[in-house]
Amino acid sequence: MAQQDSALHFRAFLDELLAVGDAVAIDTPVDPHLEVGAVTRRAYETRAPAPLFTSLTGSAPGFRILGAPAGLSSEDKGVHGRLAAHLGLPRESAPRAIVEKLVAAMHARPVEPTVVTEAPCKQNIRTGDAVDLEEFPVPLLHQEDGGRYFGTYGFHVVRSPEGDWTSWSVARTMLHDRNTLVGPAMPQQHIGMVHAMWRERGEPTPWAMVLGAPPAALAAAGMPLPAHVNEDGYVGALTGHPVEVVRTETNGLYVPADAEIVLEGYLSQDETAPEGPMGEYHGYAFAESKQQPVFHVEAVTYRDDPVLPVCAAGLPPEENHTIWGTMISAAALDVLRAAQLPIDMAWCSYEAATCWIVLSVDLARLAERRTTEAELVRDIAEVLFASHAGWLVPKVVLVGNDIDITDIDQVVWALATRHHPTTGSYPFPEAPGIPMVPYLTSGEARAARGGKSVVSCLQPEQFHGSHRGTTASFHTSYPRALRERVLANWAAYGYR
Repeated sequence: MAQQDSALHFRAFLDELLAVGDAVAIDTPVDPHLEVGAVTRRAYETRAPAPLFTSLTGSAPGFRILGAPAGLSSEDKGVHGRLAAHLGLPRESAPRAIVEKLVAAMHARPVEPTVVTEAPCKQNIRTGDAVDLEEFPVPLLHQEDGGRYFGTYGFHVVRSPEGDWTSWSVARTMLHDRNTLVGPAMPQQHIGMVHAMWRERGEPTPWAMVLGAPPAALAAAGMPLPAHVNEDGYVGALTGHPVEVVRTETNGLYVPADAEIVLEGYLSQDETAPEGPMGEYHGYAFAESKQQPVFHVEAVTYRDDPVLPVCAAGLPPEENHTIWGTMISAAALDVLRAAQLPIDMAWCSYEAATCWIVLSVDLARLAERRTTEAELVRDIAEVLFASHAGWLVPKVVLVGNDIDITDIDQVVWALATRHHPTTGSYPFPEAPGIPMVPYLTSGEARAARGGKSVVSCLQPEQFHGSHRGTTASFHTSYPRALRERVLANWAAYGYR
């Protein structure tokens, strides 16, 4: 199987996971009411293979659910193996290679999609009164949830009225009744921007939702690309091949032809309904629901024996961290590089639930810059907090590039030993930010401002090209020949 097959075809991706033992088919009957969510959460928290539920109680035969599609894997399977497979990379790919591939695709020529007239997602078609979302095994994922969530690992498709911008964007949708869903469409997000364009015309927003999408398309939809950039062209640049798309049945949008399930219809101009609560990406579930826009489903198309992928959001790591956090990292790195700031890597530590991003500061370039800590922080904040990526992540941690920022143990060590609690913290209370951060006050959440900061773990000497001390570790405190001998004799010492 070519690596790009898993990136462009959901079934190929699933087959690959099963072949290498990073997914397991569960033929024992499992209840979509909480049991699917419980098994999926356990898989995340133990780095077990992704569960493919093939026998769902109360569901029509053939309908399946895939949990934890981008959860972390065990060491022997490649920790980031499922994420790498989304992008057509080898399973053993490390975070830096993943991020650099995403950044490189942002600067490659877009590869426009190929339009086809026949598609696997059209094997079954329901329109009008035949639409019944209840026929799908829509799971209740947490006992705290206010309803069953159809869309936890899919993306919206909307297009501007002029037709010059097609946006693919990840957001959740809760089942409302047999032919409607309800979910957020925040004005700062691209779906909200396009929705506002249609509202100004006094028209509903033509809309589709794609579930079981080509994995690279799902990843792109979760990436904070600039407004008016078409994600379908980015997917082509990312994989080196055009994604195949097909016209919807009812509203003239184009969706990935290889998708498992496609919902199509419109986003109401002003109709809302209660949505949530839901166990969320930051690891909390709050008691209240919120009024959110209503999505009307006028047609459903799906493959034979469709697979509904789900993310059981909560404590990290899950897909809000492995997919969304990684895409944010790449977009942030690109923005900072474009501003010629001395940043050589950006990483949303999965353990921080997409609530902080760590920036690796190139110490050689930092010394050449002849700047102060306050000036560097100001320059980074002005660039990052004004970007879409920076809007999403409230806390920024600066660390010298003698630290591997993708290793949480090293980041915690740097934070504990290099950050001065009095002089190293810089609040930005007026910076705009996503209102879903759990520690925000109600006023900050309403204003979508506040709760943002930059924390510096840079030592004063590092601004002048020197260090306060050397690191005492296996890799730094012993001659290379001795280290190699120790490694060669590791089993002889009695270690596994």
